[in-house]
Amino acid sequence: MKSQAGTRRRTKTRMATSGLVLLIAAYLLIAYFLVPEMWILRDEGRIAEFGPMVTTTEQDIPGDPINVGLVGTKEEVIRAFSAAGWDPADKITLKTSAEIGLSVVLDRPDLDAPVSPLKFEGRKQDLAFELAVGKSADERNHVRFWMTKEVAEDGRPIWLGSASFDRGVGFSHDTGQITHHIGPDVDAERDLTIGDLMKAGQLSSTYEIAGVGATKTGRNGGGDPYFTDGKALVGVIKDKNGSP
Repeated sequence: MKSQAGTRRRTKTRMATSGLVLLIAAYLLIAYFLVPEMWILRDEGRIAEFGPMVTTTEQDIPGDPINVGLVGTKEEVIRAFSAAGWDPADKITLKTSAEIGLSVVLDRPDLDAPVSPLKFEGRKQDLAFELAVGKSADERNHVRFWMTKEVAEDGRPIWLGSASFDRGVGFSHDTGQITHHIGPDVDAERDLTIGDLMKAGQLSSTYEIAGVGATKTGRNGGGDPYFTDGKALVGVIKDKNGSP
């Protein structure tokens, strides 16, 4: 009798495990393959609405707006953020993905947690930086940068970027994928990012350029709403000698 009861328990356990595996597989198929294809069809016309100053997800869904910029070499950009107390974000790997997950679940620090890839001008970000808020990677200020083909009058590269505030981890409103949700006031994050660099003495000046245009009804690749005055704030980094 004991042997039969044990066999039944093991059978139930195997069935429950198999059912769980099937549910996970179904979720991954729907959230990461089927639903994104549906949103691509729905959103393909929205990219043209924003013009060139918007990022896209890997599924070409319009993402976070371009709202910041920098003038400087790659080394100068990295040095400037280091001086301002921001950390470079790790690349996404199985290890770093596990670390950020544990950071959120266990409420422990992960100062260089990875950020999800976004594309601008057809390629993923070149650099990304973050500033932790609280104890874990659940909340953080973060910014992605792409080095453009344009150069400033002094011959240094012009970088364009997208700054936003991660307010928590959850499921995408559009696809159901696990993602960070951003805060709606992307202008505040733009001003904080450039402001931190300025307070750290890394910028000689700033100027504004046109971004996506004013909107109160923006929505990024995770379905999070945002509003903006539509401008991008560009900071000119002092050179290595501290000269403007």
